[in-house]
Amino acid sequence: MNSPDVKFEIGHVLFIDIVGYSKLLINEQSEQIQKLKEIVRGTEQFRLAEAEGKLLRLPTGDGGALVFRTSPEAPVLCALEISKALKNHPELHVRMGIHSGPVNEVSDLNEQANIAGAGINIAQRVMDCGDAGHILLSRHVAEDLEHYPRWRPFLHESAECEVKHGVRVGLVNLYGDGIGNSQVPKKFQVLTHRRAKARWTAIATALLLAGVIVAAFFVVAKRSARSTSTVPEKSIAVLPFENLSSDKENAYFADGIQDEILTRLSKIADLKVISHTITKAHPTSSAKSRNSWA
Repeated sequence: MNSPDVKFEIGHVLFIDIVGYSKLLINEQSEQIQKLKEIVRGTEQFRLAEAEGKLLRLPTGDGGALVFRTSPEAPVLCALEISKALKNHPELHVRMGIHSGPVNEVSDLNEQANIAGAGINIAQRVMDCGDAGHILLSRHVAEDLEHYPRWRPFLHESAECEVKHGVRVGLVNLYGDGIGNSQVPKKFQVLTHRRAKARWTAIATALLLAGVIVAAFFVVAKRSARSTSTVPEKSIAVLPFENLSSDKENAYFADGIQDEILTRLSKIADLKVISHTITKAHPTSSAKSRNSWA
Protein backbone atom coordinates (compact mmCIF):
# COMPACT_ATOMS: atom_id res chain seq x y z
CA MET A 1 0.00 0.00 0.00
CA ASN A 2 1.32 3.47 -0.87
CA SER A 3 2.26 5.80 1.95
CA PRO A 4 -0.32 8.54 2.55
CA ASP A 5 2.55 11.06 2.20
CA VAL A 6 3.19 10.04 -1.43
CA LYS A 7 1.58 12.56 -3.74
CA PHE A 8 1.29 11.85 -7.44
CA GLU A 9 0.78 14.49 -10.09
CA ILE A 10 0.77 14.52 -13.87
CA GLY A 11 4.19 15.45 -15.19
CA HIS A 12 5.10 16.18 -18.81
CA VAL A 13 8.41 14.36 -19.19
CA LEU A 14 11.23 14.90 -21.67
CA PHE A 15 13.83 12.10 -21.48
CA ILE A 16 17.18 12.79 -23.15
CA ASP A 17 20.00 10.36 -23.91
CA ILE A 18 23.40 10.49 -25.65
CA VAL A 19 23.54 7.60 -28.15
CA GLY A 20 26.76 5.57 -27.98
CA TYR A 21 27.80 7.21 -24.69
CA SER A 22 29.31 4.05 -23.20
CA LYS A 23 31.67 3.68 -26.19
CA LEU A 24 33.22 7.10 -25.64
CA LEU A 25 36.45 7.76 -23.78
CA ILE A 26 36.11 9.15 -20.25
CA ASN A 27 37.11 12.68 -21.26
CA GLU A 28 34.76 12.54 -24.26
CA GLN A 29 31.89 11.50 -22.00
CA SER A 30 32.53 14.43 -19.67
CA GLU A 31 32.75 16.89 -22.55
CA GLN A 32 29.55 15.68 -24.20
CA ILE A 33 27.54 15.64 -20.96
CA GLN A 34 28.71 19.15 -20.14
CA LYS A 35 27.83 20.43 -23.61
CA LEU A 36 24.39 18.76 -23.48
CA LYS A 37 23.71 20.37 -20.08
CA GLU A 38 24.59 23.80 -21.50
CA ILE A 39 22.27 23.30 -24.46
CA VAL A 40 19.36 22.12 -22.31
CA ARG A 41 19.77 24.88 -19.72
CA GLY A 42 19.97 27.44 -22.51
CA THR A 43 16.50 26.65 -23.86
CA GLU A 44 13.69 29.11 -23.22
CA GLN A 45 11.32 26.40 -21.95
CA PHE A 46 13.88 25.29 -19.35
CA ARG A 47 14.44 28.82 -18.08
CA LEU A 48 10.74 29.70 -17.94
CA ALA A 49 9.69 26.52 -16.12
CA GLU A 50 12.58 26.77 -13.66
CA ALA A 51 11.80 30.44 -12.91
CA GLU A 52 8.18 29.47 -12.12
CA GLY A 53 9.24 26.54 -9.95
CA LYS A 54 7.50 24.20 -12.43
CA LEU A 55 10.50 22.06 -13.39
CA LEU A 56 11.99 18.90 -11.88
CA ARG A 57 15.32 17.49 -13.06
CA LEU A 58 16.61 13.93 -12.95
CA PRO A 59 20.22 13.20 -14.05
CA THR A 60 20.77 9.73 -15.54
CA GLY A 61 24.51 9.58 -16.27
CA ASP A 62 24.28 9.64 -20.07
CA GLY A 63 21.50 12.22 -20.19
CA GLY A 64 18.60 13.18 -18.01
CA ALA A 65 14.91 13.77 -17.62
CA LEU A 66 13.04 17.06 -17.35
CA VAL A 67 9.59 17.01 -15.77
CA PHE A 68 7.51 20.05 -16.67
CA ARG A 69 4.53 20.95 -14.49
CA THR A 70 3.20 23.46 -17.01
CA SER A 71 1.63 22.06 -20.21
CA PRO A 72 1.96 19.05 -22.55
CA GLU A 73 3.54 21.35 -25.13
CA ALA A 74 6.44 22.40 -22.85
CA PRO A 75 8.62 19.27 -23.27
CA VAL A 76 7.92 19.23 -27.02
CA LEU A 77 8.92 22.87 -27.43
CA CYS A 78 12.03 22.21 -25.33
CA ALA A 79 12.92 19.20 -27.51
CA LEU A 80 12.64 21.36 -30.64
CA GLU A 81 14.97 23.96 -29.13
CA ILE A 82 17.49 21.27 -28.20
CA SER A 83 17.29 19.71 -31.66
CA LYS A 84 18.00 23.09 -33.31
CA ALA A 85 20.98 23.75 -31.04
CA LEU A 86 22.43 20.29 -31.71
CA LYS A 87 22.88 21.19 -35.38
CA ASN A 88 25.94 23.15 -34.29
CA HIS A 89 27.33 20.10 -32.49
CA PRO A 90 27.44 17.14 -34.91
CA GLU A 91 29.59 15.19 -32.46
CA LEU A 92 26.59 14.95 -30.12
CA HIS A 93 24.20 12.13 -31.07
CA VAL A 94 21.08 12.61 -28.96
CA ARG A 95 17.66 10.98 -28.91
CA MET A 96 14.60 12.14 -26.97
CA GLY A 97 11.34 10.64 -25.72
CA ILE A 98 8.26 12.44 -24.40
CA HIS A 99 5.34 11.21 -22.30
CA SER A 100 2.79 12.67 -19.88
CA GLY A 101 1.99 10.58 -16.82
CA PRO A 102 1.99 10.33 -13.01
CA VAL A 103 5.20 11.27 -11.19
CA ASN A 104 6.15 11.99 -7.60
CA GLU A 105 9.14 13.36 -5.75
CA VAL A 106 11.04 10.88 -3.55
CA SER A 107 14.30 10.80 -1.61
CA ASP A 108 17.04 8.38 -2.64
CA LEU A 109 19.49 6.51 -0.35
CA ASN A 110 21.64 9.64 -0.10
CA GLU A 111 18.61 11.68 1.01
CA GLN A 112 18.76 13.53 -2.31
CA ALA A 113 15.58 14.61 -4.08
CA ASN A 114 14.62 12.26 -6.90
CA ILE A 115 11.68 11.55 -9.19
CA ALA A 116 9.74 8.33 -9.69
CA GLY A 117 6.52 7.16 -11.28
CA ALA A 118 5.08 5.68 -14.46
CA GLY A 119 5.49 8.99 -16.28
CA ILE A 120 9.28 8.74 -15.97
CA ASN A 121 9.44 5.02 -16.78
CA ILE A 122 7.33 5.23 -19.93
CA ALA A 123 9.13 8.34 -21.18
CA GLN A 124 12.41 6.42 -20.95
CA ARG A 125 10.95 3.44 -22.82
CA VAL A 126 9.65 5.77 -25.53
CA MET A 127 13.12 7.28 -25.90
CA ASP A 128 14.79 3.84 -25.94
CA CYS A 129 12.87 2.99 -29.14
CA GLY A 130 14.57 5.81 -31.06
CA ASP A 131 17.89 6.28 -32.81
CA ALA A 132 20.15 9.34 -32.87
CA GLY A 133 18.19 12.46 -33.78
CA HIS A 134 14.74 11.03 -33.06
CA ILE A 135 12.11 12.85 -31.03
CA LEU A 136 9.54 10.20 -30.18
CA LEU A 137 6.21 10.85 -28.50
CA SER A 138 3.94 8.43 -26.71
CA ARG A 139 0.64 8.04 -28.54
CA HIS A 140 -1.06 9.70 -25.57
CA VAL A 141 0.99 12.89 -26.02
CA ALA A 142 0.52 12.82 -29.81
CA GLU A 143 -3.25 12.64 -29.38
CA ASP A 144 -3.12 15.73 -27.15
CA LEU A 145 -1.03 17.63 -29.70
CA GLU A 146 -3.36 16.72 -32.58
CA HIS A 147 -5.83 19.27 -31.20
CA TYR A 148 -3.35 22.03 -32.08
CA PRO A 149 -3.03 22.69 -35.86
CA ARG A 150 0.59 23.85 -35.44
CA TRP A 151 1.70 20.33 -34.42
CA ARG A 152 -0.13 18.20 -36.97
CA PRO A 153 2.51 18.58 -39.75
CA PHE A 154 5.16 17.30 -37.30
CA LEU A 155 3.42 14.05 -36.33
CA HIS A 156 4.41 11.00 -38.42
CA GLU A 157 4.61 7.19 -38.41
CA SER A 158 2.28 6.01 -35.71
CA ALA A 159 3.49 2.53 -34.74
CA GLU A 160 4.24 0.23 -31.83
CA CYS A 161 7.62 -0.54 -30.33
CA GLU A 162 8.42 -3.61 -28.26
CA VAL A 163 10.20 -2.72 -25.01
CA LYS A 164 11.08 -4.69 -21.87
CA HIS A 165 9.19 -7.87 -21.02
CA GLY A 166 7.46 -7.91 -24.42
CA VAL A 167 5.41 -4.79 -23.62
CA ARG A 168 4.44 -2.72 -26.67
CA VAL A 169 4.28 1.06 -26.53
CA GLY A 170 2.39 3.14 -29.09
CA LEU A 171 4.67 5.83 -30.52
CA VAL A 172 4.67 8.72 -32.99
CA ASN A 173 7.76 10.20 -34.66
CA LEU A 174 7.97 13.99 -34.48
CA TYR A 175 9.93 15.80 -37.17
CA GLY A 176 9.68 18.63 -39.70
CA ASP A 177 11.40 21.83 -40.88
CA GLY A 178 14.80 20.19 -40.42
CA ILE A 179 14.00 19.15 -36.84
CA GLY A 180 14.11 15.53 -35.62
CA ASN A 181 14.92 12.40 -37.60
CA SER A 182 12.61 11.50 -40.50
CA GLN A 183 13.97 7.94 -40.74
CA VAL A 184 11.80 5.14 -39.35
CA PRO A 185 13.35 3.94 -36.05
CA LYS A 186 15.06 0.58 -36.38
CA LYS A 187 12.86 -0.94 -33.70
CA PHE A 188 9.77 0.09 -35.69
CA GLN A 189 11.19 -1.75 -38.70
CA VAL A 190 11.84 -4.93 -36.70
CA LEU A 191 8.26 -5.08 -35.39
CA THR A 192 6.84 -4.28 -38.84
CA HIS A 193 8.91 -7.12 -40.34
CA ARG A 194 7.60 -9.56 -37.73
CA ARG A 195 4.01 -8.56 -38.43
CA ALA A 196 4.47 -8.89 -42.18
CA LYS A 197 6.00 -12.34 -41.74
CA ALA A 198 3.09 -13.42 -39.52
CA ARG A 199 0.55 -12.15 -42.07
CA TRP A 200 2.18 -13.98 -44.97
CA THR A 201 2.25 -17.13 -42.86
CA ALA A 202 -1.47 -16.72 -42.22
CA ILE A 203 -2.15 -16.22 -45.94
CA ALA A 204 -0.12 -19.29 -46.86
CA THR A 205 -2.03 -21.35 -44.28
CA ALA A 206 -5.37 -20.11 -45.65
CA LEU A 207 -4.38 -20.95 -49.23
CA LEU A 208 -3.27 -24.41 -48.14
CA LEU A 209 -6.66 -24.87 -46.47
CA ALA A 210 -8.39 -23.81 -49.69
CA GLY A 211 -6.33 -26.35 -51.63
CA VAL A 212 -7.31 -29.13 -49.21
CA ILE A 213 -11.01 -28.22 -49.59
CA VAL A 214 -10.77 -28.31 -53.39
CA ALA A 215 -8.91 -31.65 -53.37
CA ALA A 216 -11.45 -33.17 -50.98
CA PHE A 217 -14.32 -32.06 -53.21
CA PHE A 218 -12.77 -33.73 -56.26
CA VAL A 219 -12.43 -37.00 -54.37
CA VAL A 220 -16.08 -36.91 -53.26
CA ALA A 221 -17.25 -35.91 -56.77
CA LYS A 222 -15.42 -38.83 -58.39
CA ARG A 223 -16.87 -41.34 -55.94
CA SER A 224 -20.39 -39.97 -56.52
CA ALA A 225 -19.96 -40.21 -60.30
CA ARG A 226 -19.06 -43.88 -60.02
CA SER A 227 -22.09 -44.75 -57.90
CA THR A 228 -24.72 -43.05 -60.07
CA SER A 229 -24.99 -41.69 -63.57
CA THR A 230 -27.32 -38.90 -62.47
CA VAL A 231 -25.43 -36.48 -60.29
CA PRO A 232 -27.60 -33.99 -58.35
CA GLU A 233 -26.65 -30.33 -58.38
CA LYS A 234 -23.96 -29.57 -55.82
CA SER A 235 -23.61 -26.25 -54.02
CA ILE A 236 -21.26 -24.90 -51.38
CA ALA A 237 -21.08 -21.78 -49.24
CA VAL A 238 -18.08 -20.34 -47.42
CA LEU A 239 -19.04 -18.40 -44.32
CA PRO A 240 -17.14 -15.17 -43.59
CA PHE A 241 -14.03 -15.39 -41.44
CA GLU A 242 -14.01 -13.22 -38.33
CA ASN A 243 -10.92 -11.34 -37.13
CA LEU A 244 -10.38 -12.43 -33.51
CA SER A 245 -6.93 -10.89 -33.12
CA SER A 246 -6.33 -7.65 -31.23
CA ASP A 247 -4.89 -6.05 -34.37
CA LYS A 248 -7.72 -4.46 -36.37
CA GLU A 249 -5.42 -4.28 -39.41
CA ASN A 250 -5.87 -8.05 -39.82
CA ALA A 251 -9.58 -7.60 -40.68
CA TYR A 252 -8.96 -7.34 -44.41
CA PHE A 253 -7.00 -10.62 -44.31
CA ALA A 254 -10.13 -12.37 -43.01
CA ASP A 255 -12.16 -11.04 -45.98
CA GLY A 256 -9.37 -11.87 -48.40
CA ILE A 257 -9.19 -15.49 -47.27
CA GLN A 258 -12.93 -16.00 -47.88
CA ASP A 259 -12.61 -14.43 -51.35
CA GLU A 260 -9.61 -16.62 -52.22
CA ILE A 261 -11.40 -19.84 -51.22
CA LEU A 262 -14.52 -18.83 -53.18
CA THR A 263 -12.45 -18.01 -56.25
CA ARG A 264 -10.78 -21.42 -56.26
CA LEU A 265 -14.03 -23.29 -55.69
CA SER A 266 -15.77 -21.40 -58.52
CA LYS A 267 -13.32 -22.99 -60.98
CA ILE A 268 -14.76 -26.45 -60.29
CA ALA A 269 -17.27 -27.56 -62.93
CA ASP A 270 -20.80 -28.52 -61.84
CA LEU A 271 -20.32 -26.83 -58.46
CA LYS A 272 -22.61 -24.00 -57.49
CA VAL A 273 -20.76 -21.55 -55.26
CA ILE A 274 -22.91 -19.31 -53.07
CA SER A 275 -21.94 -15.62 -53.36
CA HIS A 276 -20.17 -14.11 -50.36
CA THR A 277 -22.68 -11.24 -50.35
CA ILE A 278 -25.45 -13.77 -49.72
CA THR A 279 -23.58 -15.56 -46.92
CA LYS A 280 -22.93 -12.26 -45.18
CA ALA A 281 -26.59 -11.29 -45.32
CA HIS A 282 -28.01 -14.72 -44.42
CA PRO A 283 -29.02 -15.23 -40.75
CA THR A 284 -26.89 -18.37 -40.50
CA SER A 285 -23.75 -16.30 -40.92
CA SER A 286 -24.10 -14.78 -37.46
CA ALA A 287 -21.15 -14.23 -35.14
CA LYS A 288 -21.56 -17.73 -33.72
CA SER A 289 -21.40 -19.48 -37.11
CA ARG A 290 -18.62 -17.42 -38.64
CA ASN A 291 -15.21 -18.93 -39.29
CA SER A 292 -12.74 -17.68 -36.69
CA TRP A 293 -9.53 -15.97 -37.70
CA ALA A 294 -7.14 -15.23 -34.84
